[in-house]
Amino acid sequence: MNKEIENSRVSPGKKFVLKDQDTSYNGDLEKEAGKAALDLVKEALDKLQETLYAADSHSVLILFQAMDAAGKDSAIAHVMSGLNPQGCQVYTFKTPTSEEYDHDFLWRHYKALPERGRIGIHNRSHYENVLVCKVHPEYVLNEKIPGYDTVKKIDDKFWKRRYESIRNFEKHISDNGTVVIKFFLNVSKEEQKARFLERIEDPVKNWKFSSSDITERERWKDYMEAYEQAINETSTAQAPWYIIPADKKWYARLLISQILEHHLKGMNLKFPVLGEEEMAKLEEIKRSLLLEG
Repeated sequence: MNKEIENSRVSPGKKFVLKDQDTSYNGDLEKEAGKAALDLVKEALDKLQETLYAADSHSVLILFQAMDAAGKDSAIAHVMSGLNPQGCQVYTFKTPTSEEYDHDFLWRHYKALPERGRIGIHNRSHYENVLVCKVHPEYVLNEKIPGYDTVKKIDDKFWKRRYESIRNFEKHISDNGTVVIKFFLNVSKEEQKARFLERIEDPVKNWKFSSSDITERERWKDYMEAYEQAINETSTAQAPWYIIPADKKWYARLLISQILEHHLKGMNLKFPVLGEEEMAKLEEIKRSLLLEG
């Protein structure tokens, strides 16, 4: 594990303080050098993904969480560009539907888990239930949980149980062969402002901006507290959190790809080896093909 990967990983049991993180860190690289390094990682990811698909014994679940304009969509696009789309699936989670509200909060996320041999990418995730719902506890009332019919009843014990549910969920899927990697793209409030202004000033990017983005920006401090607590409560050995400096998008993309490469290599997967009977059949078919024409 290189220094940047190790430093970005949140150690289980060790107090993580979000304000101590440098959102503009770039690994002491120049932009062009970072892009060149990313191209090399993409080549490695292509081969590693092929092995994952062929082995058909594990899956990989990548979670992206961030404030608006942190670069989740572009990071996903760049990570995907180094992978075979046939072995990937991307889900973007928005406000739950009425059907989803009629189930527990993890139901829709469990349904979207990747099959063995595949990489699943969740743009926002089950963590919205301890992030946006923590900042806006009135949203929890839509779940109609017995005993929680007013916001006042949604207390610290409620959130502790919800963190526990998340830890148990991630442990369960990890125990059954899903490698869980969680990314928080850590953008500064100043950089978010610059990106919002760019979206407003550029007609091509107007569609990316919503007035609700400003409403949520006004709750920045509340969101940072929610992220810090959620990360501290749920970064485990089996499902680690990685804090990605996101003020420089090119570096965020490189670090995310390096972390994915690290985990795929650590799985030590191999291409399946055929048995003697299957190998004999292949030789027979080979001889038949060579005799054609």
